[in-house]
Amino acid sequence: MKFSEYFIPTLKENPSDAEVVSHKFMLRAGMIRKVAAGIYDYLPLGLKMIRKIENIVRDEMNSAGAVEILMPAVVSAELWQESGRWDIYGKELLRLKDRNNRDFCIGPTHEEVVTDLVRREIKSYKQLPINLYQIQTKFRDEVRPRFGVMRGREFIMKDGYSFDASEEMAELSYKKMYQAYVNIFTRCGLDFKVVEADSGAIGGNFSHEFMVLAQNGEDAIAGCSSCSYGANVEKATVSADSYPKNIDSQKYRMEEVYTPDLKSIDDLSSFLKISPDRIVKTVILSDGQNVVALLIRGDFEVNLIKVKNFLGWDNIFFASESIVKESTGSDIGFIGPVNIKCRVIADFSVKNMVNFVVGANKVNFHLKNVNFEDIAAKIDFADLRNIVNGDKCPKCGKGVISIFRGIEVGHIFKLGVKYSEKMNALFLDKDGKQRPFIMGCYGIGIGRTAAAAIEQNFDEDGMILPKPISPFDLYLLSLDYKDTEVREVTDKIYTELKSRGVDVLLDDRDERAGVKFKDADLLGFPYRVTIGKKNLQQGKVEFKNRKDGTNILLSIDEVIGKF
Repeated sequence: MKFSEYFIPTLKENPSDAEVVSHKFMLRAGMIRKVAAGIYDYLPLGLKMIRKIENIVRDEMNSAGAVEILMPAVVSAELWQESGRWDIYGKELLRLKDRNNRDFCIGPTHEEVVTDLVRREIKSYKQLPINLYQIQTKFRDEVRPRFGVMRGREFIMKDGYSFDASEEMAELSYKKMYQAYVNIFTRCGLDFKVVEADSGAIGGNFSHEFMVLAQNGEDAIAGCSSCSYGANVEKATVSADSYPKNIDSQKYRMEEVYTPDLKSIDDLSSFLKISPDRIVKTVILSDGQNVVALLIRGDFEVNLIKVKNFLGWDNIFFASESIVKESTGSDIGFIGPVNIKCRVIADFSVKNMVNFVVGANKVNFHLKNVNFEDIAAKIDFADLRNIVNGDKCPKCGKGVISIFRGIEVGHIFKLGVKYSEKMNALFLDKDGKQRPFIMGCYGIGIGRTAAAAIEQNFDEDGMILPKPISPFDLYLLSLDYKDTEVREVTDKIYTELKSRGVDVLLDDRDERAGVKFKDADLLGFPYRVTIGKKNLQQGKVEFKNRKDGTNILLSIDEVIGKF
């Protein structure tokens, strides 16, 4: 393809609204253009990269025995009401009505649609297992779309669904998809890690995320120094025996202390001359109907996902000032568990503490030397905090945890019968009894994979794209395409390489050499060949490897032989 005949509107300056590397370079390289918040056009280079990722996904999914279908983007509310998600999914679900005032939504995921399809067509265990997938545009009305196609509202996704007759067969389907995903991201040329994860709104009892390791990753990943354990911080467990018994052998009498305007842990710690791990924070949480007080050590952070799962709530958020006031009688910053008017739960981190400090439920006051017998409410203990650097590995118990940054590009779930039971999706087993399908769910963010590849492969000049997913294999740069000799050599290399299946972009523009070199580095194709009159006097052209930056002079035949 010739640059002059293609559509690559590159930009010289970084767009002001681009926060991360992938967003910046995809805009500058003319891969995408913004239409609205979280909604983008894919221009030729961006679409070409997307299609290459899709082809790898299709190849591995088909090899693993999955079958491609295409389901509608617009979904009837009736199906979502059957599963119960119509009322609980939240504002991310884009809802609409047709001309007959019937409710629909733009599918953010397709568990309901595929379950309805299978329950109508599959009647016997003899027709199982079956694994169906699609590559389709989805929509989730993110409250804060950002980072370009990394967290957009409209996005391209591969979503797949397996249906099995038994737990054993479902486990086999899950393992096949696990391996297929490993193959996909390996073939895409990505450095990634597979981690245990929370199942979130999709549901199910087990899941893994495939995380591309990147400095700008929006997810935190916990990894062990000694074993293969890896988990999203939302999911990573902290065992109850991670906390030593408190060294204080004597318990003291609870005492009220004047702490004027000291609302933060750091300020309180400095004022009382104690370390933050001697303070117990009280956090008031709600799901809109219920209220709970959570106790956690002052140097740790609450993991809302763990709390939500422990309580069995559909939603969870930090309580408003009015709810806090009603439950404690105090303002935020001075609340505590003594004489509190709601349920109390506590993280394992406080279970062995004695003589600790809490809020007094009285503005400008705290209580010190508090012990659990001073708290009237019955307390349930659980793992409710974020894992941190230096924690003991929950799997092997020997290694220590380190926290990495990553970008989620794939997520696989063991759904079990969550959807098949609710939607009465049944089959006849070998004994003639009706049973619900055992389901699995498997997603890949196609656009996110492209963005993640850029986040992992770039320098100050532009992208350094992995060869399997680069829009073109080679940037053929002609310094003076109007010159007869330069043009003849350029055209020869172009024609020969194209005949060998090499995807070449020929920069035939009438532009300054500096502009062409900058665009070549920005676009980040694996290789660049530069043809200029000076080197041709020696019968040579310049060959550059974008990844390692090496430049060598080769003959025309040697360049062609490289491919």
